[in-house]
Amino acid sequence: MSTIETTLKSDKQKKANQYIEKIYNATEQRNPHESEFLQAVKEIVDSLAPVLAHHPQYMDSGILERLLEPEKSISFRVPWVDDQGKVQVNRGYRVQFNSALGPYKGGLRFHPSVNESIVKFLGFEQIFKNSLTGQPIGGGKGGSDFDPKDKSDMEVMRFCQSFMTELYKHIGPETDVPAGDVGVNAREIGYMFGQYKKMRGAFEAGVLTGKGLQYGGSLARTEATGYGLVYFVREMLEDKGFDFNGKTVIVSGSGNVSIYAMEKAAEYGAKVVACSDSDGCIYDENGIDLATIKELKETGDDRVSAYTDKHPNAQYLEDCSNIWSIPCDIALPCATQNEIDEETAKTLIDNGVKVVGEGANMPSTTEAVDLFLDSDILFAPAKAANAGGVAVSSLEMSQNSSKLMWTFEDVDEKLKEIMKNIYQNSIQAASDYGTPGNLVSGANIAGFIKVADAMNAQGII
Repeated sequence: MSTIETTLKSDKQKKANQYIEKIYNATEQRNPHESEFLQAVKEIVDSLAPVLAHHPQYMDSGILERLLEPEKSISFRVPWVDDQGKVQVNRGYRVQFNSALGPYKGGLRFHPSVNESIVKFLGFEQIFKNSLTGQPIGGGKGGSDFDPKDKSDMEVMRFCQSFMTELYKHIGPETDVPAGDVGVNAREIGYMFGQYKKMRGAFEAGVLTGKGLQYGGSLARTEATGYGLVYFVREMLEDKGFDFNGKTVIVSGSGNVSIYAMEKAAEYGAKVVACSDSDGCIYDENGIDLATIKELKETGDDRVSAYTDKHPNAQYLEDCSNIWSIPCDIALPCATQNEIDEETAKTLIDNGVKVVGEGANMPSTTEAVDLFLDSDILFAPAKAANAGGVAVSSLEMSQNSSKLMWTFEDVDEKLKEIMKNIYQNSIQAASDYGTPGNLVSGANIAGFIKVADAMNAQGII
């Protein structure tokens, strides 16, 4: 490269870096108390300097400025009556972030921690995750600070009906298609779908995904996020000449994502020795008996501490963070955001972890991710690795549109292919833009370019 070419390249890179800093600072000033959202924004925009230097048209047309503001943000009160006849009021949210690739798509989370920052962080991440799947879906997210835990079925039903009485005005099969997330499973989706149907006076199966099989759901949707995580990590391992066989694995959480990640990892020959819930974790050096975990979930006695009643040789450790002190080859954080901080990452590395695959949304802090990358840990970022859930949600939408139902095997094969393509596209983008092997940058770049090109093609909207 000539001196002139080097100077030009340096000037373009400098301009891109200055633009990104300006954009991030402006975003920080406009959203000063939204720490989760700002964390997600910084993680993505910090990857984009080489893209913007190579494609200045993205800066000229204000792609980032437009991406960082939701197309629409809705908040509303949700009044409902508990079993004692007392009126309760929660907050509901839906953030419709970007529709350049298709209708808004993203889950609903019911958890006391839900606030505008959480919903915006999840919705922003969803733009790029959905882009990576190759499916025609935009990015959105929603939820409520309602906690379904310890509520009766009737209380959950009354809340869901009230929530949907407002939300139904803003969603539709070609507009915005919510799904489940933390605290929103088949029960909650069913109650909301029933209320939507009543309010609309029509059976529109494609308005929600994660539905029961009796009324338009998809086989393999329950397993999709956990299976997809393992399919992605397997691609990453095979690219380096390794596999799951004989590896020791720990998986945080014990919900659907965790259960089916454990199931698929064990199917590939791994020994899964630990899982957790919000109270603590269990360690079974002989390998977790997944049938017991599933039984605990099905019976409603879903505290993992009860595992030791049937497996007295297993250990129960108070405090769910103790799971990261258990030595392993592969760690799969599948519980919640920011569960792995810098100190936790150091512990994992000191104990010999070789692979980290994110099954939850943003489960590692920025400092933890940097440490993993600096330590040459094979790291699979959430927006790529946990995209299996929304990928199969999109496949559910396809089945609803065609009024057909595919077999489990058909859906699973499509999921494998989607996760393989996400890996290949991410690793190629990382190489193309100067960060070979860095899947954080690669996933961000691959997801961004597709959305940016679509936005440019549609004009300034």
